[in-house]
Amino acid sequence: MRRQNKYSVAFQGERGAYSEIAARSFFGNKIELLPSETFNLVFKRVETSVAGFGVIPIENSLAGSIHQNYDLLLKHRLRIIGEQNLRISHNLIGNASSSLSAIRRVFSHPQALMQCQNNIARLRNVEIIPTYDTAGSVKKIKEEGIRDGGAIASELAARIYGMKILKRQIQDNSENFTRFLVLARTKELPKSANKTSLVYSVENLPGALFRSLSVFALRDIDLYKIESRPLHGKPWEYLFYVDFAGRPEDSNCQNAIKHLSEIATFMKILGSYKRDTRLT
Repeated sequence: MRRQNKYSVAFQGERGAYSEIAARSFFGNKIELLPSETFNLVFKRVETSVAGFGVIPIENSLAGSIHQNYDLLLKHRLRIIGEQNLRISHNLIGNASSSLSAIRRVFSHPQALMQCQNNIARLRNVEIIPTYDTAGSVKKIKEEGIRDGGAIASELAARIYGMKILKRQIQDNSENFTRFLVLARTKELPKSANKTSLVYSVENLPGALFRSLSVFALRDIDLYKIESRPLHGKPWEYLFYVDFAGRPEDSNCQNAIKHLSEIATFMKILGSYKRDTRLT
């Protein structure tokens, strides 16, 4: 496989995927895009320098966290160097000759289907067909000439594949956002970093989780999110992913991390980056 330059960006899905839109929003349009079939392939391409960066979704404001990507952050040796909030506007897309009343099958990624389930339920006699990608569903309908099928995807996907938008804004809630992470091999902190992510585990003892979180509270460090994931090989024990305000170079964060390392049985800093506060 040929190597790409450092400005190439890997993302899961086909051209027109929301991850592509997030990549363009973060880097601008002068990037080389590497559509990838799986999230794992995105990580591998960045880890082996096939791509300079990777962009992955980590949580949606309606459907919640994407657990597979939390697990991959732990598995691979990459750093989070940025985040991008993206408003998700879903559209029902079909072939040029299709009509809304003719749709009998709806294709899309399970996350997109979940975000549109109430509006999909209003369509009569429709079969729901999960796929690996939103934009890939549009591509499938076009390439296979499916006339009774619609795909839930972005407006960009409709434009790229020359397809027709049958219904706009099909998501159940207009306040629908996905947070994307930007990954790289570098160990350098972005100069504007003001948010840090780490993962740790503690002994399964009374008060252990409370004590681990108190290292932040004692130093007035704001926690943005806590996510737990199973600790493989140890039933009913967990890894805790934490996003907090600050960077490891800050004295209060340094002290909190040092304190946590004394409590934790395992700890890994996943990256520091500039927090995206925009919801537009």
